[in-house]
Amino acid sequence: QVELVESGGGLVQPGGSLRLSCAASGNIFRINSMGWYRQAPGKEREMVAVIISGGDANYADSVKGRFTISRDNAKNTVYLQLNSLKPEDTAAYFCYSKVLGADWVLKDYWGQGTQVTVSS
Repeated sequence: QVELVESGGGLVQPGGSLRLSCAASGNIFRINSMGWYRQAPGKEREMVAVIISGGDANYADSVKGRFTISRDNAKNTVYLQLNSLKPEDTAAYFCYSKVLGADWVLKDYWGQGTQVTVSS
C-alpha cells in the first residue's frame, strides 16, 4: 500500500500564488508518474498536470503558463506551483501517482485532497 500526503492548499486572492506538495510513502519500487487533478463543486475531476519519471510534463490548457509541476525523485515528492490564480481555479486538488510496488504490481493511488480557494 502507498500513502500520498498533500499539503499547501489555502485561501488566496486572485493573482496570488500557492505551492502544493505531495509526498508518497509505502510499498514503492518505482513511481511511474505523479500529478495533480482537481474537482470543483458540481464538476467532474479533471487533470491539472502530470509528470512522468523522465521529467516530461503535461498540463491542462487552462493552466498552461500559470502552473508548474516538478518532482523530487529522491523524496518521492511532487510539487505544483500555482501562479496568477483565478477564481475558476477554486477546487479540491488531489495528488495522483502510478506506482510499481515491490510486488511488481502497478497501481493508481490518490491523496485525500487539499482545498484551494481563490477569492477576494
